[in-house]
Amino acid sequence: MRRRPTASPPRTPPRRAALRAAVVLAVCSALLLAVVVLRWHPLVVVDGDVSVTTHRWAVSDHGVTHAFRVLTDWVWDPLTMRLLCAAAAVWLGWRRGARWTALWLVATVALAAALQQGVKSAVDRPRPVWPDPVDRAHYAAFPSGHVMTATVVCGLLLWLLHRRGAGRVLWRTAVAVAAVSVAGVGLTRVWLGVHWPSDVLGGWLLGALVVAVAVAVHERPGGGGTDPASE
Repeated sequence: MRRRPTASPPRTPPRRAALRAAVVLAVCSALLLAVVVLRWHPLVVVDGDVSVTTHRWAVSDHGVTHAFRVLTDWVWDPLTMRLLCAAAAVWLGWRRGARWTALWLVATVALAAALQQGVKSAVDRPRPVWPDPVDRAHYAAFPSGHVMTATVVCGLLLWLLHRRGAGRVLWRTAVAVAAVSVAGVGLTRVWLGVHWPSDVLGGWLLGALVVAVAVAVHERPGGGGTDPASE
């Protein structure tokens, strides 16, 4: 007897999956924000212990510290990430005729920057202070702007590649580059002593939240589904 093929379970629609992810990320972001604002003692202790250890390594290992400064100031700098986003938006709008998606991409990155600065101003968390700093940074500490910007830009570009059905080699390469970038920029910010570890975690969570909400907006009925870039 021939067995009937087992029907695969229905896939969750992208918009519904994005909304579910957004809810989870919003809850996690709110909890982290609360413990940072309240200066929850266990978090303060972990932040301090990790920061002291990594700063000691940064002071003693000049080669790694120099390499991390180059990466964080030029490769994973928010300006570099935003220029990458702008280039992708120009390509989408001009070469692919996907004007709505190009506008959506630029607007999302701009709104993420505004959210980041708003949270920084509201929380006004001091950065680590060292007698022998290896790098300097401005504005408040929470969340890390470098980390949040890299997470938003890499997340959006990865989703667009997936939406367009990128080939296996391109997709795997893009995922690897994005993962190294998002994780690496977080490491450099703690290593260089300009952020607490929880600032980095906040950047990851808020950045991922922005991506999830943006995907849900793009996938709304009558949204990006009519755009040539999403065919």
